[in-house]
Parts: sequence; structure tokens; C-alpha cells
Amino acid sequence: MRVFVAGGSGAIGRRLVPQLVARGHQVTATTTNPRRLGLLTRLGAEAVVMDGLDAASVGEAVAHARPDAIVHEMTALSFAHAGKPDFRHPERFGALTNRLRTEGTDHLLAAAEATGVSHLVAQSLAIWPANREAGPVADDDRPPLEQLPAKLRIMAEPLRHVEGVVVKAGGAALRYGGFYGPGGGIEEQIDLVRKRRMPVIGGGTGYFCWVHIDDAAAATVLAVEQQANGVFNIVDDDPAPVREWLPYLAACVGAKRPRRIPAWLVRPLAGEMGVAIMTQGRPFSNTKAKRELGWQPRYPTWREGFKDEAA
Repeated sequence: MRVFVAGGSGAIGRRLVPQLVARGHQVTATTTNPRRLGLLTRLGAEAVVMDGLDAASVGEAVAHARPDAIVHEMTALSFAHAGKPDFRHPERFGALTNRLRTEGTDHLLAAAEATGVSHLVAQSLAIWPANREAGPVADDDRPPLEQLPAKLRIMAEPLRHVEGVVVKAGGAALRYGGFYGPGGGIEEQIDLVRKRRMPVIGGGTGYFCWVHIDDAAAATVLAVEQQANGVFNIVDDDPAPVREWLPYLAACVGAKRPRRIPAWLVRPLAGEMGVAIMTQGRPFSNTKAKRELGWQPRYPTWREGFKDEAA
């Protein structure tokens, strides 16, 4: 297949492109930074500069590539784009990413329609800190936005848009768990853990769903090859509350046990979004991805993955 990877130089894109190439696909990958063209070429892709927020730029790039499928991995959450993560002000930190998930998605779908591309796979996110007692989030669940803290709705509404328009167009939205592995971004968290600057907030009752970044890329390849339709939770088999995985990560890297801090005390620093994620997150189920895509993560639990990451 000819596969067009929008955001190929990002964290997941850099792991996805080589897997697609290894499976025999012809890949065109985009970046906003001309200095990363060489990186994408070395990964085996035809490299293109594209502005995901410019409809003409997207249309020209897709028309030139003539793909059979498009993969949407465009975000702007790296330090270079968004600066230091600021959960108190997601309207600032996530502003560009939110536009890429709304306007950027619409531009890709318009380009796909104009060029006869029949399938699109897009990135979503497996995080939903609301109504923890409701149990695991199934792939087709769409928890009401009004359940979410107001600050979190700022990030959730664009994800809702991605899932809605992509699935309606016959494509797949992949709700990735938290990444770890090469370039996955957990290095920054490890640094905070070592400095004891990442505490367990409140009871540490919020669930996190992790996935090794190469496992996430492998699931994406399967969704492309099978022309999957629907929403899929791309997470490992072992959702865990913060009170379990954070001390475990500290032990893996030889750090002291994380401090515990009351939610009311840390709220002025972490904001309502940060506190909600650490105390109210729901687990996600990967049953559908395993059943329909035939996906089997190499790391079924973060417990194994964190040990390898620390090593």
C-alpha cells in the first residue's frame, strides 16, 4: 500500500514509519520542520514538509503522494512546540494540538475525499477522568463531556471531534495509552521521579493505561492494513492506579518512594486537570483491539516494560 503519515517526525510517527516500511508499504511522511526531512528519509519514507493547518498545503501533499491510506499523527505537544507541560492552562498548552485535531483532521479528510483515498486512521487518547466507579471504558463508550472537569473538556472536545468524523468517514480512531519506550516521553517523568517532584496526589486512585510506543505503532499498522473502522483502545492489559505504577517506576530507576500530597494542597500548582488525571482516571479495555485487529502487545504490562526502560 501507499501510506501517507501526517506527523511522521513526531514520537509515534518515528516508530510507525519503519514498521510500515518493513511490511513492504510505500510511505510518504510529513513534518513541519525542514530540518527533519533527512530523519524521515533515513527511516525509509519519502519526506515532505506540510502545514497541517493549511488546507492547500495538506491538499497538495496528499495529491502528490496518491496514497491508499492516510494516518493522522499530528500533534504539537513536544517542548519545542508547546513548552513545558502546563495542566493549569490546557487552553494554552494544548491550543495548537487542539487545532490539529479539529482543523487538521478536517483538512486531511477533505484531501482524502478529493483524491479518492478510502481510509484514514487517526490518533486519539485513552484518558477519561470521570466516574471511576463505572468500570473500564469500552471502545464504543463516549462518556458525556459534562462529566469532565471544565479544563479537561478543552482537550477532550477535539478528541471527540476526531473520533466522530473519522469513524463516520469509515476510518479508525486509535485511543493510545500513555507512551513509554524509545522517544515515548517517559524520560521526563523519570527525571521528575528521581528528583521526587512527581508525587502521588490524594489517594493516587486515578487509573493510567500505558502502552509501549512500538506496540502502539504495531496496532496502527494493523488498523491500516485491515482498513479498520471504529474506535479502538490501544492500551496494555494492565490498567493501574497511580498509587501502584508511580512507586513501581521509582523502584525501577532506583529513586526514593514518591511523596504523597493532599489534592487540595497541590491543586494550585497542578490545576484541576492535573488533579483529576491523578485521582479520577478510568481504566480502558483493549478487548476490541485484540479481537478485531488481532493485536497482541509485546509488553502486555507496564511492569515488564518499565523494567526494560529503566535498564
